[in-house]
Amino acid sequence: MTRTSLADVACSIARATDLFADAWTALIMRDVLLGVNRFDDLARDLGISRKVLAARLSRLVEEDVLARERYQDHPPREHYLATPKGKELYPVLLALMRWGDRWRSAESGPPVRIHHTECGHDTEPVTTCEHCGHALTVDNTTQLPGPGGRVGPGTQVIGPLLAARQPPGSPS
Repeated sequence: MTRTSLADVACSIARATDLFADAWTALIMRDVLLGVNRFDDLARDLGISRKVLAARLSRLVEEDVLARERYQDHPPREHYLATPKGKELYPVLLALMRWGDRWRSAESGPPVRIHHTECGHDTEPVTTCEHCGHALTVDNTTQLPGPGGRVGPGTQVIGPLLAARQPPGSPS
């Protein structure tokens, strides 16, 4: 089955999921960001076919999310490191983890704890407003049209909906 590309949809979520939304890619990034970065270790940890793993790693390197780096010359061996672009996926993984911990955890509880090394405490990942520091939720935010917004494939209904919105308190 051929997957439809979302790369040209005027939606940042669509564009991001075009690269990142399959489970293997998310798990590869989880492993690399946690320090599992050699091909054989990734294949063994994930139980993924070598062909699928090679394809996902190749795409992540092509998209500058991962970099391939040689760590041994004889025999030649390479490992994968997150680029700055790849490291910025960490909050996305934390958000998925938090949701999974709340709604999909086993009775024994979450499999991983997040420890913030700067303050020395275990923590819960939260998305906050860069201005006031309060948590962002669906109930206390609204989405407004951005400069790259347009109506097209993937935004036939939501495009006009957003275009009609004004910031709260602005004159109509």
